[in-house]
Amino acid sequence: MSTSSGAHPQVLDYQIVDVFTETALKGNGLAVVFDTAGLATERMQAIAREFNLSETTFIQRRDVETEKREGVRVRIFTTVEELPFAGHPTLGTASVLKLSAPETLDGDTVTLALNVGPVPVRFKSNSLFGEMTQRVPEFGAELNPERVAGLIGLSVDDLHPSASPQVVSTGTAFAIAALRSHEALARLRVDQEEATKYLRENGGRWFYVLGPTGAGNPSWRARMQFYGGEDPATGSAAGCAISYLVGHGIVAPRQQIHVQQGVEIGRASDLFLTADLVSGEVGNVRVAGSTVRVAKGQLFLP
Repeated sequence: MSTSSGAHPQVLDYQIVDVFTETALKGNGLAVVFDTAGLATERMQAIAREFNLSETTFIQRRDVETEKREGVRVRIFTTVEELPFAGHPTLGTASVLKLSAPETLDGDTVTLALNVGPVPVRFKSNSLFGEMTQRVPEFGAELNPERVAGLIGLSVDDLHPSASPQVVSTGTAFAIAALRSHEALARLRVDQEEATKYLRENGGRWFYVLGPTGAGNPSWRARMQFYGGEDPATGSAAGCAISYLVGHGIVAPRQQIHVQQGVEIGRASDLFLTADLVSGEVGNVRVAGSTVRVAKGQLFLP
């Protein structure tokens, strides 16, 4: 519970979970802060910097009827900015609500009211394996393969021959670059300064680069370098990626693919992606994975 009175500190409960993994200290870490209705945006941003994880979420509970109609209000922050949508914070926060606030469940589903709109997360019975359904994808600019290859430190020959890199958004816009093989990922080096400028000019935020492994069917590996570092698992980009792969005929509609991310930085993550194709339009974009609880505690704020 939140408390604030005179000189006493404001106390906020939080939990830390690892997302897109069944093993603690793998996957992508997330801090989830409770009871933050009325908390200033600047304070949320400062708390996110304090946790220094890829993202931190802030749960703002509302009356029962509003939550049934619209979902549980949640805001998402990186250490730098607020995001309208992000995948691992959505899955992780829904998992925390399932455990800590089971009244938010509607059958097997928790719906979050994010800045981008409502996003449902459906859970398998008696587990924290959840599947989020993302927004209908928006396909943006197709990008010059030679330019993209130079910006990510690879050669044009490394890129998948079936389609040019493209900006796609299911709430946050990523430039999806598919490779012939995951082996080229070892050489990935995104020129952050030049890439940021180029992508902003073309409607994107960051590159999401992935390639098939050839081990099992269908198995892929991915990397996402941003803010001068690397993300262990990027659920929002994964939704864009499966939309791109299905839209360009690289992956069959309704075929689930397994994507591993974060391997190179010792935070292996497992994402399971599916999308439909109806009358030439990609939709019903689903990104699934598990969550494991790691820690809980309290913030004491002046």
